Amino acid sequence: MIKNILTNKCPNCGKGKIFKNSNIYFNFRKAEMNESCPKCGFKNRKEPGFFYGAMYVSYGLTVGQGILTYLIASTFFEEKFDLRIIGIIAGVLLLLSSFNMRLSRILWIYLFKNYSR
Repeated sequence: MIKNILTNKCPNCGKGKIFKNSNIYFNFRKAEMNESCPKCGFKNRKEPGFFYGAMYVSYGLTVGQGILTYLIASTFFEEKFDLRIIGIIAGVLLLLSSFNMRLSRILWIYLFKNYSR
């Protein structure tokens, strides 16, 4: 399942793509989702406002990445709380924002997939 999440695969069949662009990593274009899976017809957009909950997932990813960036960047400075680290964290989070949005939507779809089939 983790491989399917990281490769933008459909949660139902594992073959179709959730996003039209297959590269979800460093893609700064508009995120265009398929309405449904091109292979099995699994509906990606359940209802209007379905992806508002994905913002919480994105927030969690961003906090984790910010903490990890701080831990890595602080090893390169003499002082533990150097203000230059804030700029580094902001830059990393800005670069990862497009990836976080796509990954959080994929995780949200997987979270609410009906696994009883």
